[in-house]
Amino acid sequence: MRIRATETKDWMLLKQVRLAALLDTPTAFAVSYQTAAADSDEQWKERASSAGTEFWLAFEQDRPVAMVGAGVSSAQRFSLIGMWVEPAARGSGVATHLVDAVKSRATDKGFDRVYLEVSTDNARASDFYLRQGFVFLEEWEPLDSHPHITVQTMLWIKR
Repeated sequence: MRIRATETKDWMLLKQVRLAALLDTPTAFAVSYQTAAADSDEQWKERASSAGTEFWLAFEQDRPVAMVGAGVSSAQRFSLIGMWVEPAARGSGVATHLVDAVKSRATDKGFDRVYLEVSTDNARASDFYLRQGFVFLEEWEPLDSHPHITVQTMLWIKR
C-alpha cells in the first residue's frame, strides 16, 4: 500500500475516489454526491493541487482505494476531513496510515492538535478514531449535507 499527497495531475483519481465515497456512504460527508459531481474540472484540479485543503490517496498497486483530506478551518483548527476506504480495503491498516499522514502534516505545520467530526451513529468510525488517540469533545452540530444527522467533534493532541 502506497500513500501520497495529491498533485494537480491527480485530479481525476481524486474525483473518482471522492465520488465513490459519496455513493458508498452518502451520509458520512458534509457534501452530497450531486454537489461534488457537478464540480468543474478546474475545481477538481484546484482541489488536487493542495492549494488549500490537502488530500492524500492510498494506492493498491496503481489503483486508488482510499483517501483523506486535511486543512486549517476558519476557526484555525487543523482538521481531518473526507476519510474513506473502499469496502474491500477496510481492515487492511490503510486508514491508520492515512490518519498518520494527517497527524504528520499537522505537526509539520506547527499544530499539535487534529480535529475531526464524526456521525454519532457511525460506531465503526468512532471506534477507529478512538483507537487512533482521538477523544470526543462536547461539540455537536448538524451535518451540512444531511442536517438531520448530528456529528460530534473529536480531537487528537500530540504527546
